[in-house]
Amino acid sequence: MKQGLPLIVTRADPGGAATVERAKALGLDARHLPLFAARPLDWAVPADGFDALLLTSAQAVRLAGPGLANLAGLPVYTVGPATAAAAEAAGLAVVMTGPGDGQSLLDAMASQDIDHILWLCGRDRSAFDARNAQLTSLPVYAVDPVDPPPGWSEAIAEPAVLLAHSARGAARIAELVGSARAHLSLVAISAAAAAGAGEGWGQIAIAAQSDDAAMLAAAHNLCQKGE
Repeated sequence: MKQGLPLIVTRADPGGAATVERAKALGLDARHLPLFAARPLDWAVPADGFDALLLTSAQAVRLAGPGLANLAGLPVYTVGPATAAAAEAAGLAVVMTGPGDGQSLLDAMASQDIDHILWLCGRDRSAFDARNAQLTSLPVYAVDPVDPPPGWSEAIAEPAVLLAHSARGAARIAELVGSARAHLSLVAISAAAAAGAGEGWGQIAIAAQSDDAAMLAAAHNLCQKGE
């Protein structure tokens, strides 16, 4: 049975479908209207030796392809449990999982005197301070904007709650929604994502942690309040 306001999930698959599944398990009226699509990039392992592998997104594992097997000997540091689970399923040895903040994980790695880190990442990525380590960024996937799917215009015309899983995603949502947004609420994964969404929303909530569970907890609250 429908409960509260609709929840619009805009992130690319497979993460988007997983978010919708979790939201429906919480009793939310979740609708998957992705505004991005992920695709693999061609890449090769650099010749330099590395001390550790950094993974900040499960997409890097899912889209890296067969070349990932060449890195199976490295200790792996991951951001978030979903990335850790994807890495372990791919046969990688996860030695540490951070709570959802790439910079905090790099700080922890710096305290272990790790000198040379290989980061499998997306083409569009955040900037991190590797402290005294050498961080080599290697894009293995891209997440590109796509046209809004059927049902988008109707979904945002009525009160609803939207999820923004990144600052880039928040900016795209804001662009497509336009200035008529006072009837819509937004849950942002971080303060940076909230800033990317701009002003004029009915409500903006920032997740207590940078993960799906915290975002859905905030969304559940907004969906019920706005009913």
